Amino acid sequence: MLQAKYSKYILRFKQPSGTSRGVLTEKETWFIKVWDSKQPEIFGLGECAVFRGLGADDRPGYEDKLKEVCLRINEIDPPSLSEWSSIRFGVETALADLENGGKRLIFPSTFTEGGETIEINGLIWMGDRETMRQRIVEKLDAGFHCIKLKIGAIDFESELNLLHAIRSQFSKEMVELRVDANGAFSPEEAPRKLEQLARYDIHSIEQPIRQGQWQAMSRLCRNTPIPIALDEELIGINESHQKIEMLDTICPQYIILKPSLAGGFAGSQEWINLSRERNIGWWVTSALESNIGLNAIAQWTFTLHASMPQGLGTGQLYTNNIPSPLEQTGSTIRYCPTSKWETDLIQF
Repeated sequence: MLQAKYSKYILRFKQPSGTSRGVLTEKETWFIKVWDSKQPEIFGLGECAVFRGLGADDRPGYEDKLKEVCLRINEIDPPSLSEWSSIRFGVETALADLENGGKRLIFPSTFTEGGETIEINGLIWMGDRETMRQRIVEKLDAGFHCIKLKIGAIDFESELNLLHAIRSQFSKEMVELRVDANGAFSPEEAPRKLEQLARYDIHSIEQPIRQGQWQAMSRLCRNTPIPIALDEELIGINESHQKIEMLDTICPQYIILKPSLAGGFAGSQEWINLSRERNIGWWVTSALESNIGLNAIAQWTFTLHASMPQGLGTGQLYTNNIPSPLEQTGSTIRYCPTSKWETDLIQF
């Protein structure tokens, strides 16, 4: 007989982190613990990483749903949680963890054995021009070959100047540049801004305009000088026919999978399968989870055998993250099996 509990946890940023939606200083998340009543010392942990203001499951009744899931854990079928993406992600993780012995091994592989690494991009948060410049230099000095810049918060000319400064020193063969607009451009101004960005050999731009404008995004993707990656566009689309309609309408160059926002691992895998059928590229990123969620995403990502840098470099954002065997060394993330998990910070 399975039993379950949940717990709220507030993650605190080491430094305020800027996005086009504002500056973040803390991040709410929830943990779920699942165990067999016959062996309570062995338990699975999952993270229900609700993203306030972005996730489709950020709505009244979230904690009530978590409570219901814990009470009905023996009969809960993860696909039934399709409209509660972050809860589905947490339940999938906790059940897989328990099944594998309660050792935080969600998808065992040579990665969890410590024998392989995952290449990641270096994430540059929004800030003033000098702060962003310093952060870029730090990432390049650390050996990153792919840098992702959040844009849309400071004036566009300053952002172009930053890109110019990078390209004046580093060619596209030396450093891959990705930019993330988080929907900051209007459909009217987006074509001109994409043309300006294209001068700097940009690999791709994430979500240039707000999600939900399928026809406008379709026109952009047909005529863009820079490959467009859909990110927020995927959120809240759960049914197969909806996913197919969106992909066939917009025809993006890439999609970006955040499992806690895109239907958990099963929902994200369906997105990948549909994209492969349409020759649409993809990569995986975390969505500000703690190391509990990041660990599960990294282990899953490794099993996909992705060839490009992934967006998993968020493990060092918080002052009170859950200590884990995940280690970031330069531009790679690895799992160190001799290191210990310290989950006592989580009070159930």
